[in-house]
Amino acid sequence: LLLNPLCVCCCFLKKQVSSFLHQYLCDLVSGLSREQRAYQYVLTHAIPGDPDSILDAFDIWCSKIEFISNIGPKKGKILDRLLLEHSPLTVLELGAHCGYSTVRIARALPLGARLYSIEMDQNNAAIAEKIIRLAGFDDNTLIVNPSDEVIPKLHSEYGLERLDFVFMDHWKKCYAPDLQMLEGSGMLCKGSMIVADNVLFPGAPRFLRHVRKSGLYDWKVHRATLEYSKGIRDGMAELVYKGHN
Repeated sequence: LLLNPLCVCCCFLKKQVSSFLHQYLCDLVSGLSREQRAYQYVLTHAIPGDPDSILDAFDIWCSKIEFISNIGPKKGKILDRLLLEHSPLTVLELGAHCGYSTVRIARALPLGARLYSIEMDQNNAAIAEKIIRLAGFDDNTLIVNPSDEVIPKLHSEYGLERLDFVFMDHWKKCYAPDLQMLEGSGMLCKGSMIVADNVLFPGAPRFLRHVRKSGLYDWKVHRATLEYSKGIRDGMAELVYKGHN
């Protein structure tokens, strides 16, 4: 059952206030951040070298103990399918957070593919690095810097010639400018796929407006609900680059 927008907003705000107070108390008592607590749980409940076990431990923590905004298992399956269908060799992830989506992407990539993940928060990046290594993906590149500083240097500093697949799950206000920056970089080729999470909730209206008006993409939105929640409408955008008109 999907709730009407007003009920959704009220329920979400109530949940956010409760979550904030809970997080504040947990931070105070444990001396650890929410992300560090999640990492400790995964470390003690997952099997090293087993990506599925690591993702399952994350999902249990986030759904039953303490919410963290990962893509989650439901939308994650859509991402899995798109990766398997597209078989990209060069992938850019904008927003690694704790490494959940990084592991999810890495396990679906073909042999020889390269994954470059960007995370601007140093503390979260440190956790993501540990999670990625715990899963056994030692060849992935984690870049700790804001996306708008990294994208212009992807070719000169990291040697990227093209991007086959881009996954966006960082600050929603960055979706539109980062997409435009990628368009201008020359690294998007005909058939390059961009997948963006949370385009309906909390939403990325500037991003969707640009996608509609640019005419550069075949695109659609996969309707879903917000990760680890019920009744809150959300969606994940799938874009296929057609090239410049």
